[in-house]
Amino acid sequence: MEKVLTTNIRNVALLGHGGCGKTTLAEAMLYAARDIDRIGKVSDGNTVCDFDPEEIKRGFSISTAVASTMWKTMKINIIDTPGYLDFVGETCEALRAADAAVILVDGRAGLEVGTEIAWDNAKAAGVPKAFFVNKCDDSEARFGRVYNELREKFGNNLCPLFVPVNEERGKVVFVNLLDMSAYTYDQNGARKEIEMTDDYIAVADKYYAPLYEAIAQTSDELMEKFFADEKITRQEAINAIHDGIITGTIIPVYCGAATNMWGVYNLLDSIAESFPRHTAKSTEKIVDGDGEKDIEIKVEGAPSVFVFKTVADQFGKLSIFKVMAGTLKKDTLLHNRVTGSDEKFSHIYMLRGKKQIEVDELCCGDIGMTSKLSDTNTCDTLTVSEDICYVPTKFPKPYMSRAVSGGAKGDEDKIAAGISKLLEEDHTLKFENNPETKQMVLYGMSDIHMDVVVSKLKSRYGVTVELTEPKMAYRETIKGRVQVEGKHKKQSGGSGQYGHVKMTFSHGEDDGLTFTQSVVGGSVPKGYYPAVEKGLLEAMQKGVLAGYPVVNLAADLYDGSYHAVDSNEISFKLAAKLAYKEGLSKANPILLEPIVELKVSVPESLVGDVIGDLNKRRGRVGGMNPDPEKDGNTIVEAEVPKGEMSDYTITLRAMTQGRGKFDYEFVRYEEVPGNIAQKIIAESKNNDDDE
Repeated sequence: MEKVLTTNIRNVALLGHGGCGKTTLAEAMLYAARDIDRIGKVSDGNTVCDFDPEEIKRGFSISTAVASTMWKTMKINIIDTPGYLDFVGETCEALRAADAAVILVDGRAGLEVGTEIAWDNAKAAGVPKAFFVNKCDDSEARFGRVYNELREKFGNNLCPLFVPVNEERGKVVFVNLLDMSAYTYDQNGARKEIEMTDDYIAVADKYYAPLYEAIAQTSDELMEKFFADEKITRQEAINAIHDGIITGTIIPVYCGAATNMWGVYNLLDSIAESFPRHTAKSTEKIVDGDGEKDIEIKVEGAPSVFVFKTVADQFGKLSIFKVMAGTLKKDTLLHNRVTGSDEKFSHIYMLRGKKQIEVDELCCGDIGMTSKLSDTNTCDTLTVSEDICYVPTKFPKPYMSRAVSGGAKGDEDKIAAGISKLLEEDHTLKFENNPETKQMVLYGMSDIHMDVVVSKLKSRYGVTVELTEPKMAYRETIKGRVQVEGKHKKQSGGSGQYGHVKMTFSHGEDDGLTFTQSVVGGSVPKGYYPAVEKGLLEAMQKGVLAGYPVVNLAADLYDGSYHAVDSNEISFKLAAKLAYKEGLSKANPILLEPIVELKVSVPESLVGDVIGDLNKRRGRVGGMNPDPEKDGNTIVEAEVPKGEMSDYTITLRAMTQGRGKFDYEFVRYEEVPGNIAQKIIAESKNNDDDE
């Protein structure tokens, strides 16, 4: 393949609600460019971008896929993303590499939740946007209604470039507003230009005015032409659209039907002519100390790459990257600025789904893949000499947790190894081996996300796992004050063991143990104080109610006795444990649960539903404030027991149709209400009996 210059490279991410046709549009674009000889179907599992076995089995996209194609003189890197919220991390990766986003909308359903989320994600990533109204071949599709919905939601900057007319009469005709030409399509998707009739012109005129008004606003020269009623040439319009897309003053709206190739050629032409290249933004953000700063994008000079996605399986690891500066050539040695390792790019490839096409070099702005980078992960920066790190992709935190258990004894190591591989490619997964609950805990975005992880573990690594509700890390403490004694005495011939302590136990202010001594007269020698404290610290690992660690305990050693021969450190350590066990059971012991500080962002109309649900979860609402990052959203702040949050991801998504998001962090422990504490204690005793 010949070298493609930076000016001729377009990186376009396809976003949208699940099922709106992103993968099918990618197929149609590849078919139009003659890279494939037929358009595959997602339902048949034979598309270029949905090649993972899990995607084929489930019938929807799970991972971001890159498919490169040449359209005329332009190289277009199509980045197909999943539409379901469960896999939003894949969308984040795609937008980190994309220079523009095409948001697909179902021509029948119109504006959906996934449309809004795609817009928000693209906006947060600072990526220019365009819309493609798909499935216009359906008799129930209405472009005008959908366009008005989009314009009302996202603003008057939305401008149609390619619109359908004659929808109601069955035979759809499309008009290109840039040159006012009309087209029809046959059953094979071939387009034919037809005469513009008065009826077509009348419909097109409704969309023509806002388009050319937006074009005129991109420069003073075009504005003068607009007011003088002079004709704006097609090339001037194309250049204006290019500038408008970059600044956000023009958001193009296209339409068609990917399955029938309607509008696909026009979309490809527009991407090639008007969409921005990598250098259109002129600067790229890097990490500078604790903040960020902009640096100039250098097309020439030493190469630097950013790894935005990793694919790890049983055969190895593939690193998918974007060339951020310079030209990357085969066999180049780069230094990883994150891990400190030197990595050789022995082979570099362009991707077309799972197909890898080896190339000798990739220019600034291009997307490629290499394998066998031993110490490089997602979000790493590799350069020759310049000490820079590009800003990493921002992934949402996973909050849905499940305990992982193996189907066979001794599978723990295999499970951990398999999950560690999945963690390399999915940054919305989190895994921990909790020493307190003695459980392996997996965190993900949702139940579907977790189910995919379980399937991948089985298919890739031959490990069968079960997911269950994880144990909660409760704590115990005391509310009362009590004086007790503990005496350890043992005689078995020769030297015996003797330790005797009298202690006061009460609630302490510090998180752990507050140990004091008020012994007078030397009844307990000072040399045994550390042994008493150590005995208490060991005993505090297990409370007297349900066996959970004890916190906020104050213990004062005020008296005791010792034997000149039989007393030793172990004796006083055991005596302290006896005093602890008796004292805590008499000092009004209570169970504590972790409390989290929750912030939920939801549309204002749903605030009441969210508060009602939080009340059911024993939450205490602390306040409400407008969301500075999302117009029309309100942030509800509350404190909620962590034990009530295990299914909150699913509940909030159902309650808000995916429009809500939340974040929380641990703040403190609080007493568990009596009725709930009784259930927890009973369950703990049952578990002990089973063991």
